[in-house]
This record gives sequence, C-alpha cells and structure tokens, in this order.
Amino acid sequence: MNLTQLSGLETRQLFLDGKITCTELVEAYLENIKRDEEDLNVFITLTDEIALEKAKELDEKREKGEELGKMAGMVVTLKDNIAMKDVRMTCASKMLADFVSPYDAVVTAKLKAADAIIIGKVNLDEFAMGSSTKTSYFGTTKNPVDRTRVSGGSSGGSAAAVAANFCSISLGTDTGGSVRQPASFCGVVGMKPSHGSISRYGVSSMANTFDQVGVLAHTVDDVEYVLEILEGSDLRDATCIGNDSLNAEAVKAAKPLSQLKVAIPDTFKTFEVEEPVRDAFQRTVDFMRDQGAEVEYVHIASLDLAIAVYHILVNGEIAPNMSRFDGILYGFIADDYDNIDELYIKTRSEGFGDEVKRRIMIGSYIMSMDHSKEYFEQSLEMRHCMMSEFNEVFETHDVILCPTSPTVALPIDKNMTPVQIYMLDLFTVPVNLIGTGGISVPASTKDGLPVGIQIIPKKSHDNQAIATAKELEGNI
Repeated sequence: MNLTQLSGLETRQLFLDGKITCTELVEAYLENIKRDEEDLNVFITLTDEIALEKAKELDEKREKGEELGKMAGMVVTLKDNIAMKDVRMTCASKMLADFVSPYDAVVTAKLKAADAIIIGKVNLDEFAMGSSTKTSYFGTTKNPVDRTRVSGGSSGGSAAAVAANFCSISLGTDTGGSVRQPASFCGVVGMKPSHGSISRYGVSSMANTFDQVGVLAHTVDDVEYVLEILEGSDLRDATCIGNDSLNAEAVKAAKPLSQLKVAIPDTFKTFEVEEPVRDAFQRTVDFMRDQGAEVEYVHIASLDLAIAVYHILVNGEIAPNMSRFDGILYGFIADDYDNIDELYIKTRSEGFGDEVKRRIMIGSYIMSMDHSKEYFEQSLEMRHCMMSEFNEVFETHDVILCPTSPTVALPIDKNMTPVQIYMLDLFTVPVNLIGTGGISVPASTKDGLPVGIQIIPKKSHDNQAIATAKELEGNI
C-alpha cells in the first residue's frame, strides 16, 4: 500500500485504527520528496524535522490513549505567504528571503491545534503576483503531471505538492484564481471559500478585499473537512465573519444534481477555449443534464469588463500594501546608499522582481490624485454592478458553471505578454470580484493533461458548490 497516494482522511483513519504510525507516513512522504523535489522545485523550506517530531508526538499520544486532534494523521504544506512561527516566510521574494516569522498565522495555529503535521512551506509567484510560479525568486515549480509545463499560480507550489504526493493537503491563497487555476493545471481539487470565511491574520496581503485562504487536496471530502476546521470569525481580521455553510451538515442539506438549476455565462460561447477544455466542459454539462439538472446559458454583461476592473482594483490595493517593504524594519536592505532616498530606491529596486514592480507602478498611477476618480472609483462602481448582475442570476439558479481555465497547463518555455496572461483569468477573477466562493474539480481528458471544472455558488452558500463537486468528482 502506497500511503502517499491516499487522501488525508484515509491516512487519518488508518492512523486512528492503529494500522500505520504517523512516523511511517511522514517518512513515506519524505521519500517522495527526496526522489522528486530537486527536479520539481516545490518547497522553499522543508520542515522535515518539525514534521518528524510532530509525528513522534502523535504516535505517543495514540499509544497512551490520549485525545487526538481532527487532523492527526494528515500531512500538510503551507504556501509561503502564510506565517509559521520560527520558520522562514519568504513570499518567494528576495525582499523576504531570510525573514523568519515570529508568530503563527491563525490558519497555521488552527492546523497545529488540530494536530496536523506540517511538512514544509511551498513555492508561489512572488508576493502571489503571477499565474505560473515563474515570478518566484526561487525559480519555477514544474507540474508533476507534465514536467515541461507550469504548475499554475500563484499557489503553484501548493497544487504541485498535492499532485506530486508530497502531502495530502495544502493551504494556498486566492486573489483572482490562485487556488483554483493551479488545481486545474495539476489535476487536484482546489477551493476558495467566500470572502471573510477564514481569517487572513498572518497571511501576507496582496489585495485585502480579494485575498482568501483556500485548500487544495486530492478529494472534495478532504477540502470540505479542512475548510470546516479553518472557518470562523476572528477579531484580528475585521473582514473575517466566518461561514456556517462550510460545515458538514450544511453540505448534506444542499440540493442534489437532480434538483439543481445551473447557469453558464454565455461569454463561454465566444471566448477562445482550448479543445480539451471545451470537450471536458461539454461532457460535464451532459452528465449534469443526465442526472436531472436544468442547465442554461445566461448573459452577464459586466463579465466583458471583469479583467480590466479586477486589475485596476487589485493593483490599486497592491501599491500601498507593498509600501511596507522599505528596508527599515525587516527584510532585505541594500548595501550601498548615501541617504534615505537611496535606501528606499535601491532596496526596492533590488528586492522586488519585475512583476511586483510592474504592479506597484500601475497601482501608484491608478491611485494618484489625478487618476483615482477616473480609474479606481469607476471600477468600484462596476464591481458593485457585477455583484448585482450575479445576484440576479442566483435568484433563479443555484450555481454557475464554467471551466476553471480556458487552457490546460502552459509549457514553461511559452512566452506570453502580461496582458495575454491576465486574460487567462477570465473565469476565475469574477468570483473574487463579487466575494463568493468557487471550487475546481478535475475532469478527465484524452491527452491526460488535467482540466478543471469550476462551480460557483451564491455568496456564503459554499455548501452547494461542495455538494455539487462531490457528485461530479470521478464522473466527468
């Protein structure tokens, strides 16, 4: 039996039943890591000693008959923009390459309290800005399914860690699709819950009103199980109100496919989508109809502006968030400077990569006195219009269905302009703009390259997306 090919819930049950030890489990994952990590480049920091120590502790607790947490027997990785006490938190940037977090993020603390075994911090696009991990200071993470292709981004390391069987669960963050898109590219399940479901305290901010912690795993059951543990309001995060729809009872109460009304944005008819994606999506629609679901196309006019609105608002939030990295309090500092202006300029010029600099410059321009009303305020108005349009759809439909990405995983050596890359997020950014949740579940394809199908529920009705994903899982 290959323990690393099992789901987190399966390894947990084997551990609780006394059929395996956590030490055996961690050693099995470490064997995979030893074999494949050098080529795949998934980890920024491997916490193997911490994981083995935790495994030994859990084995002793079980031996003594002591109470075990809800994640005992489950091995987890964290995207490296999530704080873990006394471990590096680099955000895949030279700016924080040597920064060690003095505290745990709330999500990390909840994992530890549940007896999860954290085996490492994984790669991402620098400060979560990118769609491929190619902007990481530590290099690109390869896709375990096809090592000539990207793993996606920005949570590419999280998706690759699960797909490579380096862990059973990984936490990522999603600002415009950064959990769902890499899940699609690597053939795993990835969910971003509704904004405000999970505390962002201890998670490096990219764009505050868009960011949300999400979960990647091999199965929908694993994702659901971990989200219920992480969910909950937090006084340290004023945007975090919790989300009761993520509990198991709410998922059980959701509508089955036979009673479901499904909407597909008609943009899908005209937007350029690769053939494997279109085939997998049509097969999904056919399956849902066969199960009794009503599926129809709907028009959402604001979708045509989603990419533009998203990047104006996100970059407007990025610029002030990145202003804290100035070489004064922590992080990288330039060696040669004569005055404070040179300190700022050289530190930020040397410490940030090109994509981060590009977004800071765009955001600073957008938020300047002369342009904030023209760009930022109008985009805020359009964001509210989009929320209204989506809510109208949800008045008559239970979920919205679309591909997670219009393409399969792209070749690592494929050169694209930033605008071309941004356009690939058409199906994921609306979820973050309106603040709802979204889950990507893998579908089979003829050539073996993964395709993700995305299910979008009404805000704070994430139970419906999870329930629907369970019925699609393994059947499309």
